[in-house]
Amino acid sequence: MEAAAAGGGGGGGSTLRILVATDCHLGYLEKDELRRSDSFATFEEIFSVAEKHKVDFVLLGGNLFHENKPSRSTLVKTIEILRRHCLNDRPVQFQVVSDEAASLQNLFGRVNYKDPNINVGLPVFTIHGDHDDPTGVDNLSAIDVLAAAGFVNYFGKVDLGSSGVGQISLHPILITKGATSVALYGLGNVRETRLSTMFQTPGAIHWMIHGSLEDMPTPNWFNIMILHQNRRKAIPDNGINEHLLPHSLDLVIWGHEHECLVDPKEVPDMGFHITQPGSSIATSLTSAEAKQKHVLLLEIRGMKYRSTNIPLKTVRPFEYAEVVLADQEDVDPNDEATVHEHLDKVVGNLIEKNNRKISGGSEPKLPLVRIKVDYSGFSTINRQRFGQKCVGKVANPQEVIVFTRSAKSCQNTQGNTDGSEQIYPNDLDQRTVEALVAESDVKMQILQVNDLHTALHVFVNKDDNMAFHSCLQKNTEEAKNKLTAGSSDFKIEDEEKIVVELDGCMQASAKGGTGSTPRSQNLPSSMALSAFEELKCSSDQVDQDDTGEDSHDELVETSSDDGECHRLARPGKRRVLTMVAAGSASSSASSGCRRRKTDLASYRRVPPAKEEEDGGGAKKGRSPHVAGRYGAVRRNR
Repeated sequence: MEAAAAGGGGGGGSTLRILVATDCHLGYLEKDELRRSDSFATFEEIFSVAEKHKVDFVLLGGNLFHENKPSRSTLVKTIEILRRHCLNDRPVQFQVVSDEAASLQNLFGRVNYKDPNINVGLPVFTIHGDHDDPTGVDNLSAIDVLAAAGFVNYFGKVDLGSSGVGQISLHPILITKGATSVALYGLGNVRETRLSTMFQTPGAIHWMIHGSLEDMPTPNWFNIMILHQNRRKAIPDNGINEHLLPHSLDLVIWGHEHECLVDPKEVPDMGFHITQPGSSIATSLTSAEAKQKHVLLLEIRGMKYRSTNIPLKTVRPFEYAEVVLADQEDVDPNDEATVHEHLDKVVGNLIEKNNRKISGGSEPKLPLVRIKVDYSGFSTINRQRFGQKCVGKVANPQEVIVFTRSAKSCQNTQGNTDGSEQIYPNDLDQRTVEALVAESDVKMQILQVNDLHTALHVFVNKDDNMAFHSCLQKNTEEAKNKLTAGSSDFKIEDEEKIVVELDGCMQASAKGGTGSTPRSQNLPSSMALSAFEELKCSSDQVDQDDTGEDSHDELVETSSDDGECHRLARPGKRRVLTMVAAGSASSSASSGCRRRKTDLASYRRVPPAKEEEDGGGAKKGRSPHVAGRYGAVRRNR
């Protein structure tokens, strides 16, 4: 389908106007006194453009925030901008006709402009990216805060689970305006390797329409998909192939990639177009980010659309150049001063080039300048010392130069797709969790490797101290559900008992070494079930013993690992949980007493008897054997 003129004017009629922006990265470099306000200035401009063109709503493609846990300053500035531009009495001229509770991530089950307590004149719809994705025990993100406050409509949030490939049901937001009907699908960032596998697994992703499963949405809906993923075709495992998307789509809005390729391009043999608006602020000083930043004005009428590129004027200027020292006649490999002199000249030319672009208006911003220097055959210079000469002239004096070497001069460089080796910043030898687990030949049966990899990424890159706790809690809960669902006779109600029995079975399995006890942790084995049954019988027996009014303290026998038996007093009317470890029946038969491990978490110690003094005046202390969780333990004096 070719892009066609949508026509229409004003805010009524059947023309749906959408302003699209991606990767705003609010709060980027908020501790830099010079650049801390750049992201907010551009974000404010985006909403000013939306008001100027009287759009129906703003669509954001992920990475609204630069940090997973934005600072209070960043949150306050974001809310201030949204409140200034979104809360007003302007009438909303489109309708959402789908099940809002199925597609929106809020407890109110409706879009924010339908809330009678909030006057929303400019709705905002957004998905999350890889910087502001949900994390933690409750799987929440900073966007959930904005959604709960009623400033944005958050959609595209999915929970894949911890085992298997997972399953996603994409519920569209069905929007109508006059004769125009748009189905807006959204998918927040998912790890590329897993999402790529899901796209290739039949039945893993369901495209929903009108609340029912349909492989092909109805033809009279203009289908838009917005996602936030890598789009690198050169690295199959680290990107999503656009040919994996369904043919039924009409337009795909691609977030995450910062290069501005805003003009929609048709995908061969797929029938839909892809637009990549790019980021609204430069966060990586590469050639792709040196292009002019834009937002996309999308006008849709019926099954036709028109796209208009609107340049952003508040973005800090960025000048980029590449220098090969070996090709410069005025540079001597044996004279470092000539290298400094030549690079000084290049920086000066870039600054002058930027000044010529600016005409009139307010005082121009200091530009960002980046020079990629191929130093093959030369020695590098001190970047910090060179940057000091640029203070007051550029906005990034410490990052002006990056050194690279060509592949020809570096025989050991491997796997470099662009034919060069960048030595700053230094690339670490990174290894994935999957590779480490495969090398160690560890049989992971409760903790999932995918979840461990995600937890490590969140812990390191998002500074989430609860990442591994959330991973453990999630996987343990799923394992517990499998345990309880594995047998119809498994009806123990107390959660603590389940933990005690599971812990005991694992301890017995570890002590048994290469015994016959299997290491499966997915479903309860026959030995584990027998232990649970004995636990239940023991608990029932204790309950029967506790029915008497004058019950005396009962002596409970425990055994330590060295085979010694000890007797511990148990108060009356107290339930004692007993457990027989799987595979220990034969060893207990040869012991002097029945070998039984006792959980003393609920054991109330009886006050020790009054110490008696012997003839020599020495005190007779209590036994050095102290009750531990798995039996008596000898205390070191």
